[in-house]
Amino acid sequence: MSKNPILYWPYKTNGNADYQLSRKVINNETGLMPEVVSEDLDLSGIFEQNEDALVFYPVFCESTGWWGELLGSNAVIIDKMIISPECQLMVISAESHAKSHGTHQLLAAEIKPASGFFKKMNSSIATVSDMLATDAGTILALFSGKNQNQFINIIESTGNSYLGCIGQF
Repeated sequence: MSKNPILYWPYKTNGNADYQLSRKVINNETGLMPEVVSEDLDLSGIFEQNEDALVFYPVFCESTGWWGELLGSNAVIIDKMIISPECQLMVISAESHAKSHGTHQLLAAEIKPASGFFKKMNSSIATVSDMLATDAGTILALFSGKNQNQFINIIESTGNSYLGCIGQF
């Protein structure tokens, strides 16, 4: 799968069952123990040094805004692996090496909070996956959807900004 699996883990590792299980699952999947990165994650730098790298990014139940680091880094989510009921790993690849696995895309947008907008979006077009409020009074939101063009049209017709597609699985 990858010559260079990297596990991003900015949390304590001693006695952490999710950390140990993540390393084991990555080893089983790739055949290699992952390099562990615990400081700030520089996805652009990682992929400049090794285009074939796979970064495994943990997302916990209470996490919000975890996907912001992907925007503008030419990185996309290509898969996700469930580690425990509280933790899943997002598998991140350089956009140039990503292969489409399915029809669901992760679509990021900046929106103004309005109940009508969310009623329209939580439909067959897209479903809210994650949100993060900003100081400017807008929300950075991550949606899961099947039709990127339809999603962009609705986002732009409501006066909001489309930020990009950050993965497909």
